[in-house]
Amino acid sequence: MENIALVVGATGITGSNLAGKLIARGWTTYGLARNPRKDIENLQPIAADLLDLENLKAALKNISPTHIYITTWMRQDSEAENIRVNSLMIRNLLEALSPKKSVQHVALVTGLKHYLGPFEAYAKEGLLPETPLREEQPRLELENFYYAQEDEVYAAAARDGFTWSIHRPHTIIGKAVGNLMNLGTTLAVFASICRETGKPFQWPGSEAQWNGLSDVTDARVLAEHLIWASTTESARNEAFNVVNGDFFRWKWLWKKLAESFGIEAVGFDGTIHTLEEQMKHEAPVWKKIATQYALEESDLNKLASPWHTDLDLGRPIEVMTDMSKSRKLGFTVFQRTEDSFYDLFAQLRTDRLIP
Repeated sequence: MENIALVVGATGITGSNLAGKLIARGWTTYGLARNPRKDIENLQPIAADLLDLENLKAALKNISPTHIYITTWMRQDSEAENIRVNSLMIRNLLEALSPKKSVQHVALVTGLKHYLGPFEAYAKEGLLPETPLREEQPRLELENFYYAQEDEVYAAAARDGFTWSIHRPHTIIGKAVGNLMNLGTTLAVFASICRETGKPFQWPGSEAQWNGLSDVTDARVLAEHLIWASTTESARNEAFNVVNGDFFRWKWLWKKLAESFGIEAVGFDGTIHTLEEQMKHEAPVWKKIATQYALEESDLNKLASPWHTDLDLGRPIEVMTDMSKSRKLGFTVFQRTEDSFYDLFAQLRTDRLIP
């Protein structure tokens, strides 16, 4: 039977990497977004509004996917609104496709806020989980839009008979422009500004993150994991952590990243120097750099997301993620984190997004 994939959020870091891998494997692949990408060869774009059920039904009228990959979300001003909007997106999507009876598997990408709490209570004292983070840890006694998204998938699976998988990556490293959560590109832009202006490459986060163990998720690893879980019988109807498979300390990696840009790293000095504060006046500087080097994007806000990077690097605990559940079931893909960053920086230079 032909595999027909619907990648929801195909313009983002996760969705674009996943679409490319599915197409390379010979899958018929559709990419749904409000403003679909047209630069991924053989990806069939679908423009649709996930908050408009009738619009979705019309956009998906002639499409009967076997596998759905949900890789997107919409940030709102409160967690209550995050829950309302992001659960509605999934409910509408699965309701629009329900009459077709074509869906075999739905994969949902969430993240470590499952364990660390929503934005409003993110990694706060009194709510800190035990690490390494494991899939069997119970939900927090807090409102969390990840839980609401999961529940929509579970309810639709019970109604329509498809299998599901939940994927919980740590910080995702990969290329995307206009992405809300983009630590790798944010650091590349910050380092480029430091190199051009002579500003210090100052660590922006907490002492716990500087000294503690951490991990990240390469977008390519996550894409492989999504395909594996959706096509492996023993991995169905399971929630999984997804990370590269190695650990590092930021006090080691920060110096490596600085060296790759030819600048000097400045470590934790007893004070948190947020990137939002360090970069808040840099938009004109970036515009000048973009003009000087003929870069493709001169709008700093479309490349960098310092607010999200500050959330990650400012946490009061080290954060590492257990991958043994996936390993036991046969997922063996591994990625060295240092190379995740180097590969991303090389791609950003090739695509003329940083000098």
